[in-house]
Amino acid sequence: MPTGPLYRPDPRVTDLGEEFSDPVAAADFPAAILRFRNDRAAATVGLDTFTDEEWIAHFGRFQPLPGNIDPPRAMRYHGHQFRSYNPDLGDGRGFTFAQVREAGTDRLLDLGTKGTGQTPWSRQGDGRLTLKGGVREVLATAMLEALGVPTSRSFSLVETGEALTRGDEPSPTRSSALVRLSHSHIRFGTFQRQAFLNRADNIGRLIDHVIEVYYPELEGANDRGAALLEAVSARSARLAGRWMAAGFVHGVLNTDNMNITGESFDYGPYRFLPYNDPNFTAAYFDHSGLYRFGRQPETVFWNLQQLASCLTLTGEADPLIEALNGFGAVYHRELAEAMRRRLGVQSRGLEADAALAGAAFRALAIGGTELRWEPFFFDWFAGDADRALAGPRGSLYARDEASEFRRLIAEHAPERPERLAHPYFAGPQPQELIYEEIEAIWDAIAGADDWRPFHAKLAAIETARAAYGLDGA
Repeated sequence: MPTGPLYRPDPRVTDLGEEFSDPVAAADFPAAILRFRNDRAAATVGLDTFTDEEWIAHFGRFQPLPGNIDPPRAMRYHGHQFRSYNPDLGDGRGFTFAQVREAGTDRLLDLGTKGTGQTPWSRQGDGRLTLKGGVREVLATAMLEALGVPTSRSFSLVETGEALTRGDEPSPTRSSALVRLSHSHIRFGTFQRQAFLNRADNIGRLIDHVIEVYYPELEGANDRGAALLEAVSARSARLAGRWMAAGFVHGVLNTDNMNITGESFDYGPYRFLPYNDPNFTAAYFDHSGLYRFGRQPETVFWNLQQLASCLTLTGEADPLIEALNGFGAVYHRELAEAMRRRLGVQSRGLEADAALAGAAFRALAIGGTELRWEPFFFDWFAGDADRALAGPRGSLYARDEASEFRRLIAEHAPERPERLAHPYFAGPQPQELIYEEIEAIWDAIAGADDWRPFHAKLAAIETARAAYGLDGA
């Protein structure tokens, strides 16, 4: 099947050897109905030239891509789940299907799957993904990308024609196979498995592989483990700051759900905040609020500590501790930067940017549930006070409690103010992705097989992405 001229296969997953993954095969599904294909993402890796039939052959039936991984590989890993160590993990319903180079950046990207059948790590699971779960993940990644969060991109969603039974939603329910385009298949839990097995040699192989493939700038480092930890810590701090500015709650921040490139992925019970609430919890089973919104930075740091403990098998502890100690400062810098970017204003230096970020969080608390998260950033984009105060929420912003924020944002010049001319900003309301809207989109699909609200929402989010212009910043 013809690939585009930008298609550059570079399968590297087997470089680590047989102890890190297992060969697997996709399930033979009774149907393959294409529900979503991400042609914008596909164009960056030379796969946008496929017809729908060819697309389904590769991303619904999983025929290998030319010169790529054959057979697919299910990764082995362990992890802390709600801070309890679990040695019985691994890719239980997915695999790494292909690896390709991204046009323009030369980054190595993975095409990984979710819902493609059982593997040696499925335990008692069926290896499948509900169609609702696939729909939710496509929506999540689109919204996160629009808000400038480093995230995997939903590449393909195919309905697979099976009836699945689930204990936490009405059953039987429809099934799907999802393909993600992401930056790495190597998780914190990949290191944890080798540490659990006391395989210092494999920890060393992992360090060398990750530096060679993902952090080549660290090749000459004296202490490669500490240098890698510092780099991963910085990327993770950036991710945490972007989550907080986006009002995003991942929901299940286990160590096996964090990777070494600082990219968000695997969206189960996520939520976007309806309004500012540090205690907001996404997962219905997170009874203690361990992964609530306000604890996400702390959780990311705890997970980095677990990664650091693995690296002690090959290096001294003191340089690793020093690398970890830099997380707090980097996170606060990244949070200030993320909030500044979301507000569309120029930097005035770290101190001023951090003060603006703090004032923004306090302003977001005005009126409790009266002021929603996304409308705040929409109203104040580019620091346009006249627009914000004249809008439907202007009376909230005029309150004395918002005076500090009004004063501080007035001191920041707009960044690329031409963005405000986009038609997106002419309307009174921004795009949100709150729970009730996702449920309504799913109800249309489940009740009448009506995909129009789903595709309309994706189109609207794409408009927001183009208007904000936060990609890759």
